[in-house]
Amino acid sequence: MWALVINPVSGQGKGAQLGTYVAGYLNSRQIAYEIIIGRNCIDQGDLLQAFIDKHPNCNGVIAVGGDGLLHLVLQKITPAQIPLAMIPAGTGNDFVRTLGWSLTQVDELLEKVLSTAPRAIDLGLVDGEWFGAILSTGFDSIVNEKANTMSWPKGPMKYNVAIAIELGRFAPRHYEITLDDRTLSTEAMLIAVSNGRSYGGGMLVCPQADVCDGLFDVMVLHPVSKIEFIKVFPRVFKGTHISHPAVEIVRSKKVSITSNAVAYADGERIGQLPVMAQCIPGALSTWMP
Repeated sequence: MWALVINPVSGQGKGAQLGTYVAGYLNSRQIAYEIIIGRNCIDQGDLLQAFIDKHPNCNGVIAVGGDGLLHLVLQKITPAQIPLAMIPAGTGNDFVRTLGWSLTQVDELLEKVLSTAPRAIDLGLVDGEWFGAILSTGFDSIVNEKANTMSWPKGPMKYNVAIAIELGRFAPRHYEITLDDRTLSTEAMLIAVSNGRSYGGGMLVCPQADVCDGLFDVMVLHPVSKIEFIKVFPRVFKGTHISHPAVEIVRSKKVSITSNAVAYADGERIGQLPVMAQCIPGALSTWMP
């Protein structure tokens, strides 16, 4: 028995379309499953928990949606040690990118899920919440705060508009960053604690991050001018920003961050700093190409 968890409104309706496709795929192969669609995220989480309580030895969860659905599902399945297959139907889909799947490989992903055993990968745990890709604070969190209040534009462009709005009034902040072997006391524009490689729909903020090495890649963007930021920012989509002298990347199993700022993980609001994150090796079973 599988749980098919669908967010029908993700990706401006792509979740409903792909969810229907996945259900048909499972039906055609006579695979037993139960569809889980909630009235809201709280209801969806409760329904998934009820399924897990009823089927503690189920085959796994197939989630159709974006990184928001991923974040919700991780909170339920990780403690229960239930495997996850993530079908990309959101606007970012950065967890699926991190696993190495292209966003069009739905049939290949489903075939692998139904024919092979999953493998263990790392997850981040921040103040009791699991995350798959990236925990961040600084300019991008402020942009997230702004984007969450905007009804226009839809999709990834909302993030770009929010960047344009917030950049003019943004100022670097002071951070205390405690790592396994040292403490950094520094001004910074952005800090990304990366289990996965990308966020924001393919921004390779830590292109060398590995979900199987038991460590976070921690990227610190030290202060640069607004003009320099605008020049460097496009390089993040190819990961070439890491050669810039203002970019520092270190590796650590545990990371604590203190500042007057907020943090986000997998695009979901974690809350006000301070936060403490730990990389948990082998916390999740999933499928990779």
